[in-house]
Amino acid sequence: MSRLPYILRDTFNEAQQTLFDNITGGKRGEGRTPETFLTPEGGMKGPFNAWFFSPVFGEAVQRLGEVVRFENSIPPPLRELAILVVAAKWQAQYEWWAHEKIARKEGLDPNVITGLKVGILPDFTDPSEAVVYNFAQELIEQQRVSDQHYAKAVKLLGEAGVVELVILLGYYTLVSMSLNVFEVSLPGGETTPFEREHAG
Repeated sequence: MSRLPYILRDTFNEAQQTLFDNITGGKRGEGRTPETFLTPEGGMKGPFNAWFFSPVFGEAVQRLGEVVRFENSIPPPLRELAILVVAAKWQAQYEWWAHEKIARKEGLDPNVITGLKVGILPDFTDPSEAVVYNFAQELIEQQRVSDQHYAKAVKLLGEAGVVELVILLGYYTLVSMSLNVFEVSLPGGETTPFEREHAG
């Protein structure tokens, strides 16, 4: 159960309503109704509910997320690989639950997904996946990136692409923090991807 109560749609103030409209009316909402963003109680799913407690910050963060997800130059399977590296590192239950589905839809190798989930170095058949994995993993683990992995990432993605990759990793780290700190629950009936004892 989440540490934060749901802010219900029928209680939104003006700033919260604007945030809701921008989330559901943006690229995330294409092909979806606004109701699909809501829990059965009427609050926002995933990390969004927390951000509604500070809608000014929430607006800035959701817009960054929209750009990271839908307006970057990184091929979708590699984008999802990078997201899953973050989700696995943080054991962010909701983030992994949501993006494993997207990763499979975008064609990321299921063996790579399984390896990431259980903490085993995946057996990459696509060299580009190894480049993104090594870059992301080293940055997360060492807080730096070696010249070797940096050069390979630039060769694969270009300098602009590497900038986008770093921002993507930072954004999904923020999402993971939001999910873990506020103990955001999965939708009812779903099984948590990671077994983890309660921090309290």
